[in-house]
Amino acid sequence: MSRIIKEIVKEMTLEEKAGLCSGLDFWNTKAIERLGIPSIMMTDGPHGLRKQVGDTDHLGINKSVPSTCFPSAAGLACSWDKEMVAKVGEAIGEECQVENVAIVLGPGANIKRSPLCGRNFEYFSEDPYLSSHLSANFIKGVQSQGVGTSLKHFAVNNQEYKRMSIDAVVDERTLREIYLASFEVAVKDAQPWTVMAAYNKVNGDYCSENEKLLTDILKGEWGFEGLVVSDWGAVNERDVGLAAGLELEMPSSGGMGDNKIIEAVSSGRLSEAVLDQAVERILHVVFKAVENKRQNAVYSKEDHHDLAREAAKESMVLLKNEGNILPIKEVESIAVIGAFAKSPRYQGGGSSHINPTKVDNIYEEIAQVAGNQTTLTYSKGYNLESDEINESLIDEAVEAAKQAKVAVIFAGLPERYESEGFDRKHLNIPENHRELIEAVAEVQSNVIVVLNNGAPIEMPWLEKVKAVLEGYLGGQALGGAIADLLFGLASPSGKLAETFPKKLVHNPSYLNFPGDGETVEYREGIFVGYRHYDTRDVEPLFPFGFGLSYTSFEYSNLHVTKKQIKDNETITVSVQVKNTGDMAGKEIVQLYVSDVESNIPRPLKELKGFEKVFLRPGEVRTASFQLDKRAFAYYNVKLKDWHVETGAFEILIGKSSREILLKETINVESTVTIQKVLTRNSTFGELIEHPNGAEIMKAMGQAQFDGESSLGAGMQEMILGTTLHNASVMSNGVFTEEMLHGILQTVNNSNQP
Repeated sequence: MSRIIKEIVKEMTLEEKAGLCSGLDFWNTKAIERLGIPSIMMTDGPHGLRKQVGDTDHLGINKSVPSTCFPSAAGLACSWDKEMVAKVGEAIGEECQVENVAIVLGPGANIKRSPLCGRNFEYFSEDPYLSSHLSANFIKGVQSQGVGTSLKHFAVNNQEYKRMSIDAVVDERTLREIYLASFEVAVKDAQPWTVMAAYNKVNGDYCSENEKLLTDILKGEWGFEGLVVSDWGAVNERDVGLAAGLELEMPSSGGMGDNKIIEAVSSGRLSEAVLDQAVERILHVVFKAVENKRQNAVYSKEDHHDLAREAAKESMVLLKNEGNILPIKEVESIAVIGAFAKSPRYQGGGSSHINPTKVDNIYEEIAQVAGNQTTLTYSKGYNLESDEINESLIDEAVEAAKQAKVAVIFAGLPERYESEGFDRKHLNIPENHRELIEAVAEVQSNVIVVLNNGAPIEMPWLEKVKAVLEGYLGGQALGGAIADLLFGLASPSGKLAETFPKKLVHNPSYLNFPGDGETVEYREGIFVGYRHYDTRDVEPLFPFGFGLSYTSFEYSNLHVTKKQIKDNETITVSVQVKNTGDMAGKEIVQLYVSDVESNIPRPLKELKGFEKVFLRPGEVRTASFQLDKRAFAYYNVKLKDWHVETGAFEILIGKSSREILLKETINVESTVTIQKVLTRNSTFGELIEHPNGAEIMKAMGQAQFDGESSLGAGMQEMILGTTLHNASVMSNGVFTEEMLHGILQTVNNSNQP
């Protein structure tokens, strides 16, 4: 195919080449009939297919065809289930085939830097390891059906406020360890057909014309083989973007972008060879889509609805279950309260808004599972369209709660609180939701709250209720999933993929979000999410990785294949998990790594493995993990590579980032020795850390600095912090410049191989 494509490119005019690098309209690429180049369609995702009905409009906002609305990424990530995520991807791929869609625009792999980001419902996690592995499995699932994906939004796109112009200022180490790492595994392991360049700038350059991101890292270091497409309208200067590695501009710019490319090539500012390479990448994707098109493709709407129900059930997180009030068993009467029970919030707002094939009515699903032996009552509790407290609705709910054995309240965030296009200003739920919960809790001791929201909320009412089930935005089948979990047809198995802070001010980005309008500085560095909360010992409302179950699990027999390795070796870690309860369930085993003593700031622990295991009562299974260099490494900006410091590392196995049950210590030896080059402004402390430094200090007649010196700790610290140059200046000629230069020459020459 590569040879054929090169022949086609030779036959193309400059105008045709430039034209192919921008869209035909909002969703389609251009066709060139004389050369047999077809047009292909791409549409929104990522938790379902959003294809416009009939002809596309110039804004891409017309009603879309019915498709299955799966749980959004914020919820799906809480399943920690790679196979389930892949199945959802497969189903979306099947629906794309039926609708003649070549590429679905997803998944979203952006890090949840702040819980306020209005689009967080569309992203997986605050942790790059979890996010990237789930993204990879989603991509593999979709692309197994011959449909492409568009991994987005590359990169450092972590807020909606001024998203089209904001400059994200982030240091290189943080960029590599957190924000790029969230994309890296997905690119390397799954090879998405396309990667979408984000709207924003990164360190001064728009993502759509950021050569470091698009060419040096994405294509050069990571080996990305597909094409880079702009977010819709994200192109700044089209010719500059093309030179930086942006192949396809979407949507159509009405010829503006094409003309800029033509002028740049004609004037010699842009090499036609660069344009040819871009066209080749585009054609590879176009012809791949054509080759994989399935004729007469069909899918079962019922089967996909059932899968959506299963995915929602796997994703919901039981946050509280005081007195084991859940699951509900043999209860005479239940008061179902809250407008969400009949008009559920099941998906996010913006470009991923799906027209579902059907939507579960939560109340009806509860009634079906509860059966005739349980009397249900329904109270609206609040108006969906307003935050205003309606006292009559609350009074009605309170009376219903008084008469029932249990009250189940449905609350959370309406769509006007979180959507693409704007960020939240606080973590509160609407006042009428909060007031409803507190009023019902005053008269009913058995209160269960089911939340539907796309991101963390504060819970000042938490101690007043017995149970909380976090349903996130559970997709069109959330009602059946909620009913299954409330009544124990399945045990909750989701765990949080993000930290819920007690207060917004506890979030590490609080003082630097969303920036000053022109720039947003990522001053918290690598300490994002649990890396901040755990390292600084800030107690969250609910920690990363947390989730309860209706059964119990016991961990034992942690084993590592080697306790002494070099950083280019791989080890296997295994642990046994036993279901010690009386109900079948799934447990998410989490592996964290901690650098025991580091010379650079590092998080207390970092997620480096996870596995979801199904266990029947009494059953024991072994979870295994492979750890390589990256499990122990940090990004060294001077080496421009990943580096492991020689020393001890703890392997931690836990149920969450805060509940570590087992640990083992191994030693990792670095295969790269970093010898710092000393200068006249280096300190005596840096000198003594050098392999030859102690001998040089002795030769200079200095005291020992082993903590036992008669100088005292304070004086030692002062001397060790003194620069060689300052010592020379203040020595009154005893420590000459010649002696200083001799020391530097001796030390630095010994660094040479």
